[in-house]
Amino acid sequence: MTGNIKNLAVLGSTGSIGVSTLAVAKELRGVRIFGLSGHAKLERLMEQVKEHSPQVAVCTSQSTPTSEGPSRIGEFGSDWNGRILWGSEGLVELATAPEVDIVVAAIVGQAGLESTLAATQAGKRVALANKEALVIAGDLVTKAAKDSGAELVPIDSEHSAIWQAAASGRREEIRRVILTASGGPFRNFDQQQLAAVTVSQALAHPIWDMGPKITVDSATMLNKTLEMIEAKWLFGLSPEQIEVVIHPQSIVHSMVEFVDGSVMAQLSPPDMKLPIQYALTYPARMPGPAPKMNWDSLFRLEFIPPNPLQRAALALGRQVCEVGGTSGAVLNAANEVAVQAFMDGKLSFLEIVPSCREILEQHQTIPNPTYEQLLAADCWARQEMNQWILA
Repeated sequence: MTGNIKNLAVLGSTGSIGVSTLAVAKELRGVRIFGLSGHAKLERLMEQVKEHSPQVAVCTSQSTPTSEGPSRIGEFGSDWNGRILWGSEGLVELATAPEVDIVVAAIVGQAGLESTLAATQAGKRVALANKEALVIAGDLVTKAAKDSGAELVPIDSEHSAIWQAAASGRREEIRRVILTASGGPFRNFDQQQLAAVTVSQALAHPIWDMGPKITVDSATMLNKTLEMIEAKWLFGLSPEQIEVVIHPQSIVHSMVEFVDGSVMAQLSPPDMKLPIQYALTYPARMPGPAPKMNWDSLFRLEFIPPNPLQRAALALGRQVCEVGGTSGAVLNAANEVAVQAFMDGKLSFLEIVPSCREILEQHQTIPNPTYEQLLAADCWARQEMNQWILA
């Protein structure tokens, strides 16, 4: 850190969270973009480098320079004097660079685990949008944070809301937390309608503008399943302390209920800029680009219990919270393969959750796994799910 300037590394800067992070950082004094990373959207990464002039850019779509790669990366322009890094090794080097103060972990899925864990081990403030890191390796990541002094701060709007609302009391006074879910585009669909769901329908979220994988997860409720597991590790909760309620307006982002019956909720328009900014500026609150509530307009807030189909997905999260070990790695890997198969037309929408349940039930959980055992469980689950799809 130089004076009061905080150097920021945005891992996954070309995705929706990364783009919003750069929009927030542009409005904040005292934040400097030190490094960016992108995968498939190289043109967007080039544009970001030209605009923000980071010292490091990481291209993760290839592990080493190729004859094609550098020519495209060269379009960053002759005015840029930064360094280009490659692949997962480049991500880890950026995430652990001594100049970096805050790492925004915004790479979706298992692909973001290694760099998130490395940043945590290096004692950074890790602004966590990659929920899968805690789903897969919650015990390892939280222990690494304790050992290194790293700060794990949530970017997910639901977990940011819990973080903020929990400040109203002491940890031991929390009775439970209530994660809110929009219910996705199919919350009122029956079994017959769900059986006919298309990819384009699943990707049309009524409230949030997110990447395709997270959008499908929202439609199946598996996104909320993963958030239950994330909440367990972030806040040290037991499975019975985590509930989910459907809230179609996405204004109340989550709630904390205390032992005396008081319920604290965090409200704001459905936009990721606010939780991103709070993760960057905590403990301070500052003016920023996030939209504000309009109290001059009429609106209503609904809270609806999950239906049986939604509860079937949520039950997987409760199971992983109770079992622990390698079960989170297996559920996450199975879901990643299932969602991709759905988008490729190889799996129906209604098969996603049952297939994940099947793979999870087949797995012999390893308690207190090593990093290598977690990766092995991830690999096993992917193979099993691919065989399930072909069967």
